[in-house]
Amino acid sequence: MKKSRFTEAQIVGILKELDGGTPATELARKHGVHANTIRMWRDRYGGLETSDLVRLKQLEAENSQMERIIARQTLEIHAMKNLISKNGWGLQREKKR
Repeated sequence: MKKSRFTEAQIVGILKELDGGTPATELARKHGVHANTIRMWRDRYGGLETSDLVRLKQLEAENSQMERIIARQTLEIHAMKNLISKNGWGLQREKKR
């Protein structure tokens, strides 16, 4: 995916101008983007503040770290179960006499 020339904080600032009553076409011309890009930004970042964006980034980073931890633990659990079943350390059934 192509990296944007604008930071998320700059995008929020542009959207504040849009909320202030400036037409999207004028903002697009002023900032050198297409009007559809501003509409896409409005759909994605509409109603967010800069502090909300910082918190959102922190939550996304924390979420990805948790997902990695869960994936690693799941692999370890499956490996241990496999080892236990191969070595016969699993639950022993009572032998019938």
